[in-house]
Amino acid sequence: MPKGRLLIISGPSGAGKGTLVDRLVERVPEAWVSVSATTRRPRPGEVDGVDYRFMSAAEFQRHVDAGDFLEWAEVHGNRYGTLRQDVEQKIAEGRLVVLEIDPQGAEQVRRLVDDAVCVFVVAPSFDELERRIRKRGAESDEEIAKRLETAKRELRLVGTYDYVVQNDDVARATDELVGIAESLLGRRS
Repeated sequence: MPKGRLLIISGPSGAGKGTLVDRLVERVPEAWVSVSATTRRPRPGEVDGVDYRFMSAAEFQRHVDAGDFLEWAEVHGNRYGTLRQDVEQKIAEGRLVVLEIDPQGAEQVRRLVDDAVCVFVVAPSFDELERRIRKRGAESDEEIAKRLETAKRELRLVGTYDYVVQNDDVARATDELVGIAESLLGRRS
């Protein structure tokens, strides 16, 4: 059985990573998306174990102390992480493992997994990024301001990624991402 691959989808909040990953999975059934753990509260409509694994701060810390995370970071006052065991098992099964994580986490994983392929998703403009974050209606003005400041720092990392996908047209951006995934699976799209 061929060894699986790791595809990291990263970028600033509001770039549309989640939308693109959802569409990728619809078109590439071999792809398995890791569900990140977080200490943040669920947004309306989010389901534990589907969107995130929602944990208390104490539970998250127990996993940190045990070395259970492949990566973890504190972002906007909440912790996010990827459980190592899930990822390693799926890679051993020959699956294309997709991590939708922030750039802090992506950097940690890139140091640990030499052949990880990293895609940075960007909105067509900073104004559009802000509009998307505000449209969610899930954060206060203060939280939005923090996300935008973080996004400015994260956008400086674009040149360190293997691929950059501009999410100005969801169908086109999805096609681009599917092409990257299929190349990792040894197929032509």
